[in-house]
Amino acid sequence: MQGQREIIMEKNLTSGSVFKNMMLFSLPYLLSYFLQTLYGMADLFIIGQFEGVASTTAVSVGSQVMHMLTVILVGLAMGTTVAVGQAVGAGDRKKASLSIGNTVTLFLGVSVALTAVLLLCVRPIVGIISTPEEAVEGTVRYLTICFIGIPFITAYNIISSIFRGLGDSRSPMYFIAIACVANIVLDYVFMGVFHIGPAGAALGTIISQTISVITALVAMGKKKIGIRVVGGDLKPQGKVMGQLLRVGVPVACQDGLIQVAFIIITIIANRRGLSDAAAVGIVEKIISFVFLVPSSMLSTVSALCAQNIGAGKHDRAAKTLQYAIMITVGFGIAVSVLVQFFAEPVVGLFTTDQLVRIMGGQYFRGYIWDCVFAGIHFSFSGYFCAYGRSEFSFLHNIIAILLVRIPGVYLTSIWFPDTLFPMGITTACGSLTSIILCLLVFRYLKKKPIRTAV
Repeated sequence: MQGQREIIMEKNLTSGSVFKNMMLFSLPYLLSYFLQTLYGMADLFIIGQFEGVASTTAVSVGSQVMHMLTVILVGLAMGTTVAVGQAVGAGDRKKASLSIGNTVTLFLGVSVALTAVLLLCVRPIVGIISTPEEAVEGTVRYLTICFIGIPFITAYNIISSIFRGLGDSRSPMYFIAIACVANIVLDYVFMGVFHIGPAGAALGTIISQTISVITALVAMGKKKIGIRVVGGDLKPQGKVMGQLLRVGVPVACQDGLIQVAFIIITIIANRRGLSDAAAVGIVEKIISFVFLVPSSMLSTVSALCAQNIGAGKHDRAAKTLQYAIMITVGFGIAVSVLVQFFAEPVVGLFTTDQLVRIMGGQYFRGYIWDCVFAGIHFSFSGYFCAYGRSEFSFLHNIIAILLVRIPGVYLTSIWFPDTLFPMGITTACGSLTSIILCLLVFRYLKKKPIRTAV
């Protein structure tokens, strides 16, 4: 990056109706999240039409690994969203430009190192997650191609985090929309026409991500003057890097551990047999779609609260949290009830295997209740992150995972060998534990003056 790049803040979120600002920000973000989720779902749906259970399992297992890596990168980039948001709210454009420049430098190093390490560890990773033997080679091919594309996945997500910190959730929506269309078309070409299986799914995803990054860079170059990022902003500065990492690292660790928990669940399912493995993999993909609303609230609350905190408007930050919880609870109850009636038909969209349909329906009916509770602790996590206290978000998640989710899934898999329903319901119990811990932290913070940690 040479010379200057000019980036414009689309919207100031520190004035006007709190609820209206949430809707204006969250709806484009929700659509972006929806389109990004379609990446994985399209891969799984299309390969299910042209390949057998082994290839479907390869893509479902491999995409879980990639999703874990992606959410870790997104979590690390949360430091950027918060730092830029607070700077924008305070009217400190120099701090915003430094945060953006240091983000570019940080993630360039991270993506290169991560790509090199993962390419050397493809087969050990596939072995560690107990991939069924029939799906091993397909999973290896899928992950190898995806690992090569990590720099492009990283680039898209940091660009999106910058825009959201600036109050712009609309531009990332456009970038991902273009990529999503490209991915679906390429999936049909690679898997439907050329029949190259899991490798085709990976190629479609990586090429479309590359298109997304190119589109974003072109758009950034055409933005009008807002915040100037000059060459000097790219030079690492200890204080700025420390601020980015103080928020980003706990969130990345939290999100990574959540995904590790998912992978452990996958391992447990894999050891139950190919049908159970396929069922769990399909439902995990469906759940990622259903969880769009509660998941979007974490970033929405973080971005809106960060700007208002930077402007000293703590009451608006608290109001944002309140609205987010109301939205997610209402949505969670509605969708959980509906799934009890339509679980098998939904799973059946991704497989023609009758046993996979039945087992997937059982898992889906239990798992879906997590949608009610997860949205609440996602909202609290966003609130804590906006204040730079992401360590609280990390703590409640790790406690719930280690004490409830993982042991609960393991025990229910042993106690109930003929059904996946109890394994699914265990996840909701984990989120309920997180809510209790979040309420205790929130009460603790309210008893003392709230200070930002960035």
